[in-house]
Amino acid sequence: MRRLLKNCKILIRTNEGYEVLNGYLGIDKDTIDYVSEQYPTEKYDEEKDMGGKLIMPGLINAHGHSPMTLLRGVGSGLKLQDWLNNAIFPIEEKLVPQDTFIGCKLAIMEMLSTGTTTFAEMYDFPYASAYAIAESGIKSNLCRVGLCFDPNIEGKDDIRTIECIELIDSFYNRDFSNSEAVRELGACKKDENYVETIVNAIDTGRLKADFCLHSEYLTTPNVVKAMTDENKRLKACVQVHVSETEKEHNDCIERHGKTPIQYFNDIGILDNNTYAAHCVWVTDEDLKIMKEKNVTLVHNPSSNMKLGSGFAPITKALDMGINVALGTDGCASNDNLNMFEEMHLAALIHKGIENDPTKLSATQILDMATINGAKAMGRDDIGVIEVGKKADIIAINMDKPHLYPAYDIPNLIVYSMQGSDVCMTMVDGNILYEDGKFLTINKEKTLEEAEAIIQRLFSK
Repeated sequence: MRRLLKNCKILIRTNEGYEVLNGYLGIDKDTIDYVSEQYPTEKYDEEKDMGGKLIMPGLINAHGHSPMTLLRGVGSGLKLQDWLNNAIFPIEEKLVPQDTFIGCKLAIMEMLSTGTTTFAEMYDFPYASAYAIAESGIKSNLCRVGLCFDPNIEGKDDIRTIECIELIDSFYNRDFSNSEAVRELGACKKDENYVETIVNAIDTGRLKADFCLHSEYLTTPNVVKAMTDENKRLKACVQVHVSETEKEHNDCIERHGKTPIQYFNDIGILDNNTYAAHCVWVTDEDLKIMKEKNVTLVHNPSSNMKLGSGFAPITKALDMGINVALGTDGCASNDNLNMFEEMHLAALIHKGIENDPTKLSATQILDMATINGAKAMGRDDIGVIEVGKKADIIAINMDKPHLYPAYDIPNLIVYSMQGSDVCMTMVDGNILYEDGKFLTINKEKTLEEAEAIIQRLFSK
């Protein structure tokens, strides 16, 4: 179907920054095929009046743990290691694939309603998440979290490493017959076409599989080396936590005589498209390596502040030409998935830290939340509104008191706009959320199932 969005404001990226057109945006199936202030000469099957709305690129959440919606707020007030060991891990031990499936759906509803169209997913039971993602219509890069605590085990013999490789192979081969896929999908499937649903999401590019190393401190050199070697064949993106806390950073130096970035670089895992979350304590030398290896720094301002981890050197990274994206992290350390809030915080905190209001322009912040996230996740067909790009767009209701006057819309987006102002979310030309309604997810049933899970997880 061909659809024309008319009478709308359209946020476009130019060489100078962002500007707004008053006009028309045409969509042919899943692709933008017309952007202009002039009415098109070609006919469209449907014309949708978007008067009073701003059309902008869908937001890209480049780091998160979606099923942690079920753990929202758990362990508030604890430092990272205490938070993980004493609050999070004990509850996560109770999780089963169906929990991840429902927790991911709950997260997707939150993201769609606040303007996110693509997200990076790092959690257990990835096939369960894959099914939730495929059903909903959103886009995601997901992974099997790499963990290993035995320094003596060979990487090729480590079960988590094997499962990481199997996940990517299953996506490439469209074959979900391995034991983990059967176990996870069997626990959450809702119809007999569940594999077909996932394969379609892979074939259309909505769903991708990445390698994942949780971090230096929760893996071993053997595991990192095994994944590095295997990725020479698979050439997948790599998700990893890096230097989130000062303790993590310094402990790595004590163990290996080098920082986490230097450690990963020496083994070779950074040779592929790597995006590193947090990077709060990275050094100048680390940043040079990240620039050389094209590693994306994923900034998580809410999570880093709530856990008291510190402030990543974002302005320095940008000045060096490092790709910087934005992420929410999980709901247990944020406690929401609202990318408008991340933009707002990222824009403010670095001005305050550096006592310089010129730091981080609205253009830089918008890039971090859109096109930079797309680059991090190996997706060159999203992130901007442009002919030939996928129709991953959101509509903002501009008829709100806090959005007047609208003479500087990029500034308005970063400093005034709220996730609740999103009135439509579209992925690949399909409307997934509009005016408070989820068109691919049963909201009431999902909330009911989530409540049952929460009762079980937190029962004595």
